[in-house]
Amino acid sequence: MCKLCELIKTILLVLFAVVGVLFVVYFWNLDQKVLGWAYKQVNLIFDRKKVNQVF
Repeated sequence: MCKLCELIKTILLVLFAVVGVLFVVYFWNLDQKVLGWAYKQVNLIFDRKKVNQVF
């Protein structure tokens, strides 16, 4: 019975940790900040490339 209690305790701790991390990401809007940074990096890469214009 003690092994089952330890398993349940471990599952609950992992669940609370995941919920806590998701709350912090949501509260501080970190997903949008990371995407904003990623878009800037991608634009820096593609703005350096020369465009072949055919007229």
